[in-house]
Amino acid sequence: MNQKVEVLPDKNALVERALSLILSKVDDAIQQRGRFTIALSGGSTPKPLYEALGKQQLPWDKIHVLWGDERYVAANHADSNQLMARNAWLDKVDIPPANIHAMPTDVAEPAQAAQLYEQDLQKLFNSAPGEFPAIDVILLGMGDDAHTASLFPNTEALKVTDRLVTVGNKDSSVRLTFTYPFINAAECVIFLVAGENKRPALAEVFAPNASSTTYPSRLIQPQKQLWWLLDEAAGAEIKV
Repeated sequence: MNQKVEVLPDKNALVERALSLILSKVDDAIQQRGRFTIALSGGSTPKPLYEALGKQQLPWDKIHVLWGDERYVAANHADSNQLMARNAWLDKVDIPPANIHAMPTDVAEPAQAAQLYEQDLQKLFNSAPGEFPAIDVILLGMGDDAHTASLFPNTEALKVTDRLVTVGNKDSSVRLTFTYPFINAAECVIFLVAGENKRPALAEVFAPNASSTTYPSRLIQPQKQLWWLLDEAAGAEIKV
């Protein structure tokens, strides 16, 4: 694993660095494979990044957008990660609707929805059941409990290692989420972490020894590239 940690002065600098990194990955992937795939995260930290991406002139017909996790709410619900990304970015650019691969949250059973999304991903990547295709970039955030995507501490989703997508739970709130082995198959994983409230969790994630069940972000150890982009408030105590 090629891990890089950068502590940026503030959230604006973090967003600028993430944008630059993503744009370089877009160019590389399209040159090498003819398209670029990116999985988005929710939360407040990536929203200005999505707004910045919405102002770029990119070959949108060659870009496919996915989500690493989603709350089990309607696509137009205020809590929807998809809605946030559409409002901030996707509705502002000429990306083909077929290139936007949203998680289905209109199925009665979340487990069935996870299976449907997994089938969509297998079709997109032309991968067989049991294979973990490599997304070009997966964006992740991290909560102050060290969860990432919808992989929460001490939940069943952390035990799923033979699927691309599973059901995640935060208390009584149902989510869909990528599994950690699928995240680890990516070409590049980028964590965006901002805020002083993240410091205790980051200390455990970067500690030599700690429980991955208690601090799920420790499970993210991709085979290729891992970037931790931290603002000063979050990363001041991280030794890099």
